[in-house]
Amino acid sequence: MQTWFHDHPVVAYLLIFAFTIYIFNAVFRMGRLPILKEIIVHIIMAIGCLVLLLLQLDKLPIIQCMAVAVIMMLMLRGRQMYDRWRTRKSGADAAVKRTET
Repeated sequence: MQTWFHDHPVVAYLLIFAFTIYIFNAVFRMGRLPILKEIIVHIIMAIGCLVLLLLQLDKLPIIQCMAVAVIMMLMLRGRQMYDRWRTRKSGADAAVKRTET
């Protein structure tokens, strides 16, 4: 897989950039920024992704590590959604029991 990413650096860069944007939005974003600041942040992230691309092309597993981080964040998001759904369902069941008695 490392050799494939080495042979296709554009795909590797796009994956690194996409993972970086997702991780930034999921972990570090506090709220919406003005559009100019948003553009500046994404430009700086794009430049930082070039450094990560160089490390990836130097045979370090950057994309694989970022993929694991994204998968773990998606699992956490799924667990949070399940917990909210279960809480709403148990709350609705309790409300039905109260109206029956």
